[in-house]
Amino acid sequence: MNRKVFSRVLLVAAFTLAALNLRPAIATVSPLLPEIRADLGLDAAAGGAITSVMVLCLGVLSPVAPVLVRRFGLDRTLLIALLVLAGGVTLRSVDGVLALYVGSAVAGTAIAIANVIMPGVVKERFPTRVGLFTGVYTSALVAGASAGAAVMVPLAEQTGWRVAAGSAAVLAFLAAVLWFPQVERGPWPVTPVEPGRYRRLLGRPVTWFVTGFFAVQSMTFYLMLAWLPTVFRDAGLPAADAGNLLALTNAVQIGSTLLMPQIAARARTQAPHAVIATLTTLAGFAGVMLAPTTAPWLWMVVLGLGQGSTISLALLIITLRAPDPESVTALSAVAQTVAYVFAAAGPMLIGAIHEATGGWTVPLGVAVGLSGVQVIFAYLAGRPVRESARRVVVSP
Repeated sequence: MNRKVFSRVLLVAAFTLAALNLRPAIATVSPLLPEIRADLGLDAAAGGAITSVMVLCLGVLSPVAPVLVRRFGLDRTLLIALLVLAGGVTLRSVDGVLALYVGSAVAGTAIAIANVIMPGVVKERFPTRVGLFTGVYTSALVAGASAGAAVMVPLAEQTGWRVAAGSAAVLAFLAAVLWFPQVERGPWPVTPVEPGRYRRLLGRPVTWFVTGFFAVQSMTFYLMLAWLPTVFRDAGLPAADAGNLLALTNAVQIGSTLLMPQIAARARTQAPHAVIATLTTLAGFAGVMLAPTTAPWLWMVVLGLGQGSTISLALLIITLRAPDPESVTALSAVAQTVAYVFAAAGPMLIGAIHEATGGWTVPLGVAVGLSGVQVIFAYLAGRPVRESARRVVVSP
């Protein structure tokens, strides 16, 4: 293997491992929550707040990413995020409630920054293979969340919850070590901020079409993650089956996130892909609402195909709608700030509606309705942008 090929393989491996780190720190909390609560004496609300803090950070702190990119560049910013993530995960695993929440906030901040800049990294490092590496990125997100959740309980049984929860720090540190050779040597690039850049970005319709698509997709994803196992258990399925159904939809998402961006990136417009993927999500929620025990495996396959395709399309569209890595990062920051703040309310909203109605028909009807709204944003965000308008959106 010659040096050029080796460098390319190392880049792909480092990029993939970095992407794998962007969900385990969040996904590993839920399986360990009973042990965490028992050890630290937390009630249900305080236990749930661990994840809420992290998801809220994904939205509120996303605007920090473009500032860091202007100061340090994309490569250094990703390296910083991975190191901070390792530190946050380690901190939350030491003794004390304060360390738990502060460490979770630090880890959430690191993930927020990495989330925003990864589409820019795709644009900069793989400009001719945007579809493929958007698929690699989003597949790694889903796979990292699924694998992290799967191994936590067995690991905690052997080592205790602190070591199990802290194990994600090792993965983040390894990713930082692997990414370090990708950081360019020499002076740090400082990109000046053009006056009015963000004002123009916020004033363009395409920004809000993309943001709306990403926001509704994120809300339906997190309410699915939070409540679908409970929906199936309340419908009469065993707890093990309910957990396996969620694992199934996550597994299906891995395949759809890898394939859909490669198909859509070759097309002149991504609107048909985004609309069909959203309608697939709608069909999955409708199936669970109308017949949760009739064909639950089918509904979760359908839902996995829809959710996996829509998240990968949301990230692909962000990458395609901006002309350069810095512009992609700016658009990504706006979209993800709104999306994750909006998404953080999803599980609480559905839980409140369930409490008020005493069942799951109305909450799942809300999920179906949200998917209907997402169809509109999917069409608008998926349409190609004229080159003149594209330059105005995020002109450097």
